Amino acid sequence: MSDKKDNDGKLLPDAQRLTAIGSFVRKTSIDELPQLVNVLKGDMSLVGPRPLLSSYLHLYDDFQNRRHEIKPGITGWAQVNGRNAISWDKKFEYDVWYVDHMSFLLDCKILIKTVLKVFKRDGINAANAATTEPFNGHSNK
Repeated sequence: MSDKKDNDGKLLPDAQRLTAIGSFVRKTSIDELPQLVNVLKGDMSLVGPRPLLSSYLHLYDDFQNRRHEIKPGITGWAQVNGRNAISWDKKFEYDVWYVDHMSFLLDCKILIKTVLKVFKRDGINAANAATTEPFNGHSNK
């Protein structure tokens, strides 16, 4: 992704900054490979709620904050059930559901579904963005 900005110095939307190489990297999910270092260090799990931007922390309500009860993961229940193509409310719902239901068998299911999603290139982008819409704190919870 480039650092192109508008006349006011604000970054352009992702769709206008995404390069051909960046698009390929996102479609093939190879941008996730460096996260394996975090798994080996013990900072992340293979499966768990995807880490979000730290700038979102103050926006979480109590329900949404429950996603932090476990280590973040490279893939998770929200990723195999819509990835970036689902709403923020749905992502948090799936993340908290995973926190309440995590098990070895569920992790195996998520890992298998992740491989299938990567090959199908399913749910990579949100409907109105090249990546995903920013989280603004609004929730139905």
